[in-house]
Amino acid sequence: MTAVVKRRSRRPKGLTAHIVLALAVLISIFPFVWTIVMATNTTEDIYKSPPKLTFGSHLLENIRHVLDTIDFFGSMLNTLLVASVTTVLVLFVDSLAAFAFAKFDFPGRKVLFAMLVGFMMLPLQLAVLPQFILMSDIGWVGTLKALALPALANAFGIFWLRQYIENGVPDELLDAARIDGAGFFRQYWNIVLPMIKPALSFLAIYAFVGAWNDYIWPLVVLTDPGHLTLQVVLAQLHVGHTTDYSMVMAGVLMASLPLVIVFTLFARGFIAGATEGAVQGS
Repeated sequence: MTAVVKRRSRRPKGLTAHIVLALAVLISIFPFVWTIVMATNTTEDIYKSPPKLTFGSHLLENIRHVLDTIDFFGSMLNTLLVASVTTVLVLFVDSLAAFAFAKFDFPGRKVLFAMLVGFMMLPLQLAVLPQFILMSDIGWVGTLKALALPALANAFGIFWLRQYIENGVPDELLDAARIDGAGFFRQYWNIVLPMIKPALSFLAIYAFVGAWNDYIWPLVVLTDPGHLTLQVVLAQLHVGHTTDYSMVMAGVLMASLPLVIVFTLFARGFIAGATEGAVQGS
């Protein structure tokens, strides 16, 4: 009898939780749905009062206007190249640094890590001028290489992986590897990397999305129209007081699709690894 009463008392709480989660999901997907609605209608439909909230039939027309106005696929190729290279370099450099911070004791480790955490609190805009001077000194202004180099040592990535390695990689396993003659890089490659795949999957999503959506730094450092990235080119769709918002939203929708694909690919590894860790922990 008591068990039945407990089950009945849990149902309202479970129902409330599902309602809250459903509302959260609706709020989260509304901007994406609204982007599709705007991309499939005309600007006149958007300005109606009340605005049109259903999908229209002008998507292909708006996409054609985008392709006629800007070099969409050329800038997408540039952005894909920069985001891919940046993601690979961030995963490699940040995981190496995080491994050193987490499992090796060297002079100044705590001070360096405290400085790293402090850098995370600084606005990224403060680094624009020093980075531009550095890129100018080495002759990389106007090239795509200037977009990847400043992102190598990502403070958040090092912090995130350091916390994961410190708690998720047993010291005993590394000690056994050292006894077998494994050096730093072999421990990193054969032991640490396979054990931190969920953390790497999350960081890959974070780094790729950040590089894909970056606007300020490419706007400052890129001077060649053939090297412009997608976000800079999409900004050119705003033309004075006559902006065609349906065309802009069509461009935004096209630019968002690769992010959805990347998230789907890496999220599987992140969720699978986290679930595997939870099962092993239980």
